Amino acid sequence: MTLVGFDSVRDVDRAVEQALGRNRRTVAVPLEAYRRGGDYVVVADVPGTDRADVDVRVERNVVTITVQRRAAFGTGDVVFIDERPRGEFVRRLFLGDSLDSSALSADFGNGVLTLRIPVDETSTPRHVEISSQPGPST
Repeated sequence: MTLVGFDSVRDVDRAVEQALGRNRRTVAVPLEAYRRGGDYVVVADVPGTDRADVDVRVERNVVTITVQRRAAFGTGDVVFIDERPRGEFVRRLFLGDSLDSSALSADFGNGVLTLRIPVDETSTPRHVEISSQPGPST
């Protein structure tokens, strides 16, 4: 038999937070990032948002993703449970010098934001030929 402990302070606190719609958890925009060919691809989940609620900005080597998520209910609605995070969420990505942030592109569909950042061609490794010259004369 398993006994479950009862923590009255924590349980009351949780009930009050749920009743008042407060949520202390920090919500980050979850990402996947990988390299595909000559591009770095970043995929961000932003469910419950429209394209107009998502903003992508590039300044120097920093990409900032800002998402606004609003409540689905209105002012006259009676709310029983309010657990979905809402408000403004920001995620910053620091790009290396090898990426061409000026050519960044973004697509949005079905609550998923996809960024493509090409690798700067001047930073890709290349082979350097070594020529032979006559040795120094003595």
